[in-house]
Amino acid sequence: MVFMLHRYIFREVIKVFVLATVALTLMMSLGSILRPVQEFGVGPGQVVRLMIYFLPVTLTFVLPMAALFATTLVYGRLANDNELDACRASGISLLTLVYPGLILAVIVATANLLLGFYVMPAFMHRAESSLKNNARQILFRNIQRKGYYALPPDDQYRIYADNADMQNNMLYDVVAVEVTGNGSIKRIITAETAKVIFDPHQTINEVRINAHNTCQMGPGEDAGFSAEWLSLTTEFGALLGDNISFKKIGEMKQIRQNPMLFDPVARIARRVYAQFTAELLAQQINAEILHQTPFKLFNDHQVVEFSAKTCTVLDEKRLLLADDMTITERPVSGDSATRTLRCQKAFLNIEGDEMAPTLTLDIQNAKWTSADPQSPQGQENVLARQIIRGLVMPSAVTSNFKTTNILNEINPQAISAALHAGPSERLVALQNQLYRKIAKTLANIGAETNSRLVFGVGCVTLIMIGIGLGIILKGGHLLTAFAASAAPALALIVCIMMGKNIAENPAAASWAGIPLMWAGLIILSILGLELYRRLLRH
Repeated sequence: MVFMLHRYIFREVIKVFVLATVALTLMMSLGSILRPVQEFGVGPGQVVRLMIYFLPVTLTFVLPMAALFATTLVYGRLANDNELDACRASGISLLTLVYPGLILAVIVATANLLLGFYVMPAFMHRAESSLKNNARQILFRNIQRKGYYALPPDDQYRIYADNADMQNNMLYDVVAVEVTGNGSIKRIITAETAKVIFDPHQTINEVRINAHNTCQMGPGEDAGFSAEWLSLTTEFGALLGDNISFKKIGEMKQIRQNPMLFDPVARIARRVYAQFTAELLAQQINAEILHQTPFKLFNDHQVVEFSAKTCTVLDEKRLLLADDMTITERPVSGDSATRTLRCQKAFLNIEGDEMAPTLTLDIQNAKWTSADPQSPQGQENVLARQIIRGLVMPSAVTSNFKTTNILNEINPQAISAALHAGPSERLVALQNQLYRKIAKTLANIGAETNSRLVFGVGCVTLIMIGIGLGIILKGGHLLTAFAASAAPALALIVCIMMGKNIAENPAAASWAGIPLMWAGLIILSILGLELYRRLLRH
C-alpha cells in the first residue's frame, strides 16, 4: 500500500519536474548564449556547440528550481484534493508521504554537486577549446562588426582596422594600440596593411602581426620611428578558462598547492621573472662598462662586443644602451673584427620565452668606416637600423636561477640578494601585484568550493521547505505556494553571494564570508524543521 502511494507521488513529481526542467533549460540556454554571440561574434554552428557546452551551467540553476516547482505543485494539489488527509486517516504519517519528494531532493542535490565540481568545468574547458580553435574567426569578425578588437586576456593590444579580409588574413589601414596594465597608452603603431598569423599552443594562440609601412607614436624612445616592416607578437589567451569558477575540485586543490598552475598567476609571475632578468642583465652590463670593459654577447656565428656610458631598463623586455656606443662584430672562430659601428643609442631586446630568453641588439643610426680598399679612405657609411638576433643570455645572469620553481626564484629575499642596488619600483610593483593575485586566487578557491557545497546541500532543504509550504497553502492558488517557497531560495542565494564576495574581497576579513554562507543554510534548515514540527502537530 505505502509502496504504491510512493510510486504514485513520485511519478507525478517526476512528470512535472521533467517538463519544468525542459522549459526552463530552453529559456535560460538562449539567455546564456547571448553574451558569447555579442562579445565573440561566433557563427551559427558555433552557437549550437556553445549552447551544448553551457548546458551544465544552466542545469546547475535549473534543476533546483524545477524540483522546487514540481514538489510544491504536486504536494499542494494532493493536499488541496484531500488525498493527504485520506492517507493520514488510514494511519500513514506525513513524513512517510514526503519520502518521494525527499528522494528527488537528494537526487537533485547530488546532481548539482556533480555538475558544479566535475561536469560544468569539463564542458567549459571544451567551450574554451572550441573558441580557441576559432580565434582567427573571432578576431576578424569583431573587426568587421565593430572596427576593432582587444586581444585577450589582458587587452594589451587593441587592433583597429578599416577593412578586414578574413580569407587572406589581411587587415588594411591598421592602428595597433599597446596598453599598459594601468590602462595608459604605451605606444601607437599605424600601418598600411598587416597580415595576422595564428600559431596555436596548448593553452593559448600566439598571434603574430606582420605590419607593412609602419610608424610608431607614443612617449617611448621609438616615438616617430618608421619602418617598412614591423612584427608584433602577442598571445590570444583564454576567453573563459581563466576563472576559478570553471575549475574542477582536483584542479583547485592543485592550484592551492602550486599557484603557478593557474594561468593568470603564472602570467604575472613570468612578468616578474622577466623584469628581474632585465635588471640583472642591466646590472651586469653597467658593472663592466663602468670599468671600461667591453661587454660580450654571443650567437651561433659571431661575437658582439659593445661599450656604452649607460644601460637603463625600460621594461621587462627592453634595455636602452646610450651615449657614445661602440659595437664590434667578429666571427666566433677569429680574432679580427669584421666591422665596428658607432652610434648614440641601441636597444637590447629580451625575446622569446621568459624562462629561456634570447637577446636581440637593435642598433639605430650607426656609422662605420668601410674597409674596402677600393673605397675612398675614411668614407663613412650610415646604417639606419642594424639588428643582430639570437644572442645568448650571459651565464652571469642565468646562474642566479638555480631551481625550476619560479616563485622561489622571484621571492623578495632572492631578488634583494641578487640586485646590489635593490629592486626597481616597477619590479616591486609587479611583485606586489603577484602576491595580491595569489592571495585572491586562494581566497577564490575557498569561496568557490564552499559556495558549491552550500548550494548543493541546500537543495535538499529548499525542496523540503517547498513541500511543506505546498501543503500549508493548499487553500490558495497552486502557484502561491511556489512563490512563497522561492523566498527561502532567494535568501540562500543572497547569503551565498554575500559570503562569496566577502571571502574574495582582499580588504575584508576572509574568514567572515564562508561562515555567512553556511549560516544561511543552517537558518533555513532550522526554519524547515520548525515548519515540519507544526505540520506534524496539526
